[in-house]
Amino acid sequence: MLKKLRLKFVALNMATVAVVLAVVFTAICVIDHQQSVARVQEALDAAVAHAGETAGGPFGGGDDLGGQAPAGTASEGATPPEIGGKRGGSDPATPVAVFSVSNGNALEAVQTRTTASLADGVLAQAAEQLADAPEGFGSLDGLGLFYEKRAAAGTVYLAFADMSAANGWQTLALTLAGVGVAALAAFLVISVFFSRWALRPVERAWVQQRRFVADASHDLKTPLTVILANTSILLERPERSVASQSQWVESTQHEAEQMQSLVGDLLLLAQTDEGAEKPPMERLDLTDLVEGELLQFESVAFERKVELRSQLEPGMAVCGNAPLLRKLAGTLLDNACKYADEGGSVDTELRRTARQVELAVRNTGSAIAPEDLPHVFDRFYRADKARTCDDSGHGLGLAIARAIAEEHGGTLSAESDETSGTTFTLTLPTAES
Repeated sequence: MLKKLRLKFVALNMATVAVVLAVVFTAICVIDHQQSVARVQEALDAAVAHAGETAGGPFGGGDDLGGQAPAGTASEGATPPEIGGKRGGSDPATPVAVFSVSNGNALEAVQTRTTASLADGVLAQAAEQLADAPEGFGSLDGLGLFYEKRAAAGTVYLAFADMSAANGWQTLALTLAGVGVAALAAFLVISVFFSRWALRPVERAWVQQRRFVADASHDLKTPLTVILANTSILLERPERSVASQSQWVESTQHEAEQMQSLVGDLLLLAQTDEGAEKPPMERLDLTDLVEGELLQFESVAFERKVELRSQLEPGMAVCGNAPLLRKLAGTLLDNACKYADEGGSVDTELRRTARQVELAVRNTGSAIAPEDLPHVFDRFYRADKARTCDDSGHGLGLAIARAIAEEHGGTLSAESDETSGTTFTLTLPTAES
């Protein structure tokens, strides 16, 4: 499944980038083509306007450009194309052919502005097609020409430029296509690399979910097996009284309670995962709450021959949900009493730090192995020294405790070494006055 997800991730990224590049490169080519056509039109306009100066036409602007026509090629006052001086414009760079049409429809080249030539056959076809055409700029696709038609002082001027002058976008398109292919190849490598990195949390969650389902199924299967066995025994002895078979009834009840506890823990974790609405919070005294839990565990500690000691600062106010915080404190104390060595001790300390309340529960005894310590808050995680001294738990207590701490805006951490034992530290923000 993860492999398919990774392939979909890469394919989606590549498709998105390909579409974006195609749109951007197409826009660049269209804009370049439009600018090229505009430059051609500018060159044709300039050529026709200059040709009109000879006839005193109104569209030449009447300005003397300061140049001189080649001897014997134009009448006095006409000027050739001006170049140099960083004057801008594109007319000198675009070859144009300018012709004047007399009343007899005879075509005569305007030498001062003509920088290109036309074959006689092409010129004849162009003149025929433009005979009845309106003035202005246009194109003759069949002849591969742009044209500009103007009339001044009874003379019609025709200026022509080759369409190839506006075909620079084709070379640009090929260049951009090569760049696009190279960019897609590079992005493919990057996408494959980042897909592994981006999907790593998903892969980890998938593995944890599979382990979670397997462990939950195992923990539910065991009590169900016992319940079915007890029920089978009871059904085989219908003549006996309930009192005589109370051990099977009590065993069934115990296993059912274990299942109920496990299902309740699973539901609590599921609600936390789904980001369900936060439980009602209120200002409460954490000192009183922890003292109440310590009283509950005095008998447990005595039975396990563990000394229970505490040092609690009074009046530690926090904002939280009392049942959940009571469950959290109870989990830490139960865990400490369970794994403390015989004759050892459990120390509970509640103190105030900068804008925080810190609850530390430490027990003597064997330390949690370094390789197990990062996983003690994982669901159903089992390590000999971390979780499984007996079968009373399901490996969910510390996971729930951390979820409760985070739901209250706090943290829960663990430290363990052979010298000082194991310490779980809860930090919660203090309640605002």
